[in-house]
Order: sequence, then structure tokens, then C-alpha cells
Amino acid sequence: MADVMPSRTGQVSRKTNETDVSVSVNIDGTGLSKIATGIGFFDHMLDQLARHSLIDMEISTEGDLHVDDHHTVEDTGIAIGQAIAKALGDRRGIARYASIDLAMDETMTRAAVDVSGRPFLVWNVPFSSPKIGTFDTELVREFFQALAQNAGITLHVQNIYGANNHHVAETCFKSVARALRTATEIDPRQAGRVPSTKGTLA
Repeated sequence: MADVMPSRTGQVSRKTNETDVSVSVNIDGTGLSKIATGIGFFDHMLDQLARHSLIDMEISTEGDLHVDDHHTVEDTGIAIGQAIAKALGDRRGIARYASIDLAMDETMTRAAVDVSGRPFLVWNVPFSSPKIGTFDTELVREFFQALAQNAGITLHVQNIYGANNHHVAETCFKSVARALRTATEIDPRQAGRVPSTKGTLA
């Protein structure tokens, strides 16, 4: 009988005095998403993350938006990262590494990822405005910092060029999504091994 790959799913509930977050992910999904954070632009970006990574995501966040968007964005990133880490387990059989240059109209952004178990973020993404609509552009970095730290991934994101801040932000989410899609895919040549000479990813 052929081996059946275990389901790569993860669920996280996280409640603090600032936010109440519930996240579920399926690494081997088709990019379906059901997202409600109370922040329209952020919901749009998370839709892109799910759709282009092919990771199914259900995300519900109730946050202290009367203060600002910071806690909602950061804590959602924490919960998504934790759910992805749970879904990946010991990361056996994955491709581990991926990078992509992603174009959108006038904008180009590069993302490289090592699903290493060791969190690190290198961020080189300038924005020409502090806001996209009512959304603070500095929160794009805060989200990816929380995601990388809690998913246990090394993540490098660099905007090569771009004039429109919406496009710059969107290419960050799309490029990271596509890199995650490739890096978390099962590589049949790995034959179920952990992709490290150490025998573990941590």
C-alpha cells in the first residue's frame, strides 16, 4: 500500500487584551480564502497571499482598531506564522528554498525564502508615502516580521523599483506567496527526508 502523506494543516487561536485572532491553513490547498480583519486593504493583501501561495486560509481577527491597525496586523501575522509552522511539522520532504522576481505593472519585487526553522527577515522595501488610503505602509514590514518569526522562515524581500505604493505592497505579498508555494511543496526527490545535512530544520 502506498504511503499517504499526512494532512499539512494548522489551526491557531490567539487572544490578548488587544486582539482575538483565529487562523486555519492548509498548505496543500488551492488558494481559497475567507478573511475578515476589519481592515479592507489588509484583507485584500491576505487574499493575495492565499491565492498565490495556494495555501487555503481562513482568518478572523477582531482588534482594537479604535487605537490603530498595528495590533491587528501584527497579531494576524503571528497567528498565520504559527499556523504555517504547525502545518509544516518537521518540514520533511519540502523543497525548502525558493526565490522569485515578481512584476506588476511598473513595479518589480524580489522575495527569497528558506523554510529553515530559523526566523530572520531582511527588508528593503521603501515606500514614498506613509499611507495607502488609510493603511500605514510601515505595517507591511510589521506583518512580514511577525510571519517570518512565527513560521520559522528566513525571508528576504527587496523592492527593485516601483512608483505606485499599492503596487509595491501588493508585489511584496504576491512574491512572498509564490516563494512560499515553491519552498513548501513536497519534492519527490527528497524521498521524505528533512532537507538538511543536519537531519533537522531548526
